[in-house]
Amino acid sequence: MQYRRLGTSGLKISEISLGSWLTYGSAVEMEQSKACVVTAYDLGINHFDCAVAYGNRPHEAEEILGPILKEFPRTSYTVTSKLFWKIGPSAYDQGLSRKHLFERVDMSLKALGLDYIDIYYAHRYDPETDLEETLRAFDDLVAAGKILYYGVSEWSAAQIENMTAIVDRRNLRRPVVNQPGYNMFRRDVEKEILPACAKAGMGVVAFSPLAQGLLTGKYKPGVAVPEGSRATDPKGGKFMSGMLTEENLLKVQRLENLAKEHGMATSTLALAWVLRRPELTSALIGATRPEQVEENIKAVGVKLSDDVLATIDEILK
Repeated sequence: MQYRRLGTSGLKISEISLGSWLTYGSAVEMEQSKACVVTAYDLGINHFDCAVAYGNRPHEAEEILGPILKEFPRTSYTVTSKLFWKIGPSAYDQGLSRKHLFERVDMSLKALGLDYIDIYYAHRYDPETDLEETLRAFDDLVAAGKILYYGVSEWSAAQIENMTAIVDRRNLRRPVVNQPGYNMFRRDVEKEILPACAKAGMGVVAFSPLAQGLLTGKYKPGVAVPEGSRATDPKGGKFMSGMLTEENLLKVQRLENLAKEHGMATSTLALAWVLRRPELTSALIGATRPEQVEENIKAVGVKLSDDVLATIDEILK
C-alpha cells in the first residue's frame, strides 16, 4: 500500500479507501461486510468511509462498521461519516444546521462506538442554512474533540472558495477534504473543482472511481446485465440506468482491450487513471466480496505512460 497526505492536513491515507454506500446494511450481510473490512485493513487500507444515511435506516451502516473496526488499534485507521440528507420526519432531520450537526455527531459516535470521528463531512451543500453557522459548528465540534477534521462532498468550486474565505476571515479551522464523484465517464471536476481544492489545501477522495462498476468490465455490449450485479439491485440500479448505454459499453470494451495489452484489469486501469491526478489523495471503492478489494488494490502505485493516457483520452472523447 502507498499513502498520500490529505491536502495540507497531517493525515496520510491509503491510495485506496473502502466505502460503505449500498453495501453495509443493505446488499451485504454482516459476515461479508466484516470480511471486506478485514481484508482491506490487512492489505493496508487505513481509511473507511461511512455516512448517517447509508443503510436501510439512519446510522445502520455505522452500526455495522464500528464493531468491525473495534478489532483494530484506533491509532491505525481513519473513519468518516457524513450528514445532510433527510433521514426522518422532523424538520430538523436534514441539512447542516448547528442543531442537526451536534445531534447527529453524537448519534454517529454512539453508532460507531467511538470516542471521536476522524472526518465528518457535509454530504452536500445546504442552501437553507447560513454557511457561517455550519462552519462555526464544525469548528466547535473539532474544539470539543468529537471530530478531528471536517470536509465537504459534491460542493462546487464557488462554494469551496466562499467557504475558504469565511474560515480565513473568521479564523476558523479549514476543511481538509472534498469528496466528489470522479471517474473516466465523469470528468466535470477537472476544470474548476480540483484546482479549487488544491488552492484551498484540501485533499480529494474520489467516490465512484469505477463508475458504479461500469469500469470493471462486467457489463458487455449486447449482453444482458449479470444477475446479482449492482445494476440489478433495486437501490443501486437507478444510479446506473443512464450509464449502461451502447456507446459507453463499447468504450469500456476498448478500455478493457487496452488494459489487457498492458497486463492489467480494466478496474486497475480505471483506478490508476483517477489516481494520476496530483490533487487526488485516494480512490474510494465499494466491495461486496473480499476478492474485489484484493483486485482493486492492484492499482496502488501503478503509473500510466503518456501514450496510455493519450489512448484513453482518444477512447473517451
